[in-house]
Amino acid sequence: MTREEKAIVIEDLTAQLADNANIYLADISGLDATTTSNLRRACFKANIKLAVVKNTLLAKAMEASDKEFGELPEVLKGNTSLMLSETGNAPAKLIKNFRKKSDRPLLKGAFIEEAVYVGDENLEALVNIKSKEEVIGDIIGLLQSPAKNVISGLKSGGGKLAGILKTLSEKE
Repeated sequence: MTREEKAIVIEDLTAQLADNANIYLADISGLDATTTSNLRRACFKANIKLAVVKNTLLAKAMEASDKEFGELPEVLKGNTSLMLSETGNAPAKLIKNFRKKSDRPLLKGAFIEEAVYVGDENLEALVNIKSKEEVIGDIIGLLQSPAKNVISGLKSGGGKLAGILKTLSEKE
């Protein structure tokens, strides 16, 4: 690969890192062709972009990026795959589900909305991260709950009041 080609790849990787808020680094070495193909297919269905990258080029792209990747460049050893997603927990869920059949992929690290996670032991925490849509849904549900209670209280109270008035009017 010539210097010009490397510069183009670094530019492309830097642009991808800048455009995505959710970046995962995984190790998929040791997977046979069929399993790798299944992983790529699962990533495509989950709207996750999967690419195998050269560690040195990715490290240079991280340096050139405006984002602060913390300890992530230190995990760039061995085979590295880059997973990019719109949803923060989608790659973690995919890795967890894929591991039911295989011991790979291993999570090397992740950059989620400016938070850095290093190591495979963080996979469970990443699975439990809620996406922006899930958090908004939870907030809306919490905001609607008190209003629903007030409305149902008013409806039931109105029925009781009408029943009491009817009973009182019949007695007279």
